[in-house]
Amino acid sequence: MALSPIITTFLFALVLSATFKFSTSQVVKGKLSCLDCITANDFSGIKVLVKCDHVKKLAVATTKSSGSFEVELPSDTTGKSSSTSPHLNCHAKLLGAPLKLYVSNKNMVSKIVKDRKSNSYKVSTPLAFSISCPSTLMKNGKCGATSNVIGSSKTADLPLPREWGLAPSSYYVPFFPIIGIP
Repeated sequence: MALSPIITTFLFALVLSATFKFSTSQVVKGKLSCLDCITANDFSGIKVLVKCDHVKKLAVATTKSSGSFEVELPSDTTGKSSSTSPHLNCHAKLLGAPLKLYVSNKNMVSKIVKDRKSNSYKVSTPLAFSISCPSTLMKNGKCGATSNVIGSSKTADLPLPREWGLAPSSYYVPFFPIIGIP
């Protein structure tokens, strides 16, 4: 009879612990910005990578339509390093998107810092991108076709008389591979 209240209390405590999520992980919140967007675009599906020093795991977040993302900081399961330690060096990197984005190196990576207002982390500088080719890249020829065009791979085709019934001469003319003849 004395065991019944103890079992009831234990089951009640078990139910309470199942409803509350005890988590020691920290959350990174951020938002991407578009440098040349005129209207509000849908930025869902853009991937953001979060990497911390001395932690083997990576965390990947997918943005919502507003460009905001939220992901847990990767933590080491061995316990050697903790994601909540202040000396941990973490960075967020703009990884990719379903549409073509143009990103400069200074806007691609951002350091993660502790948010003073809440118990979460945020990116220190905005992760920004363009949806059209910036004028600085157009001058260098990096957006469109490059000026270093490789020549055609078509072989020489000498005219052969039809009466001979042979295949095109490109099948007979010797081909010299790039690496040379052994």
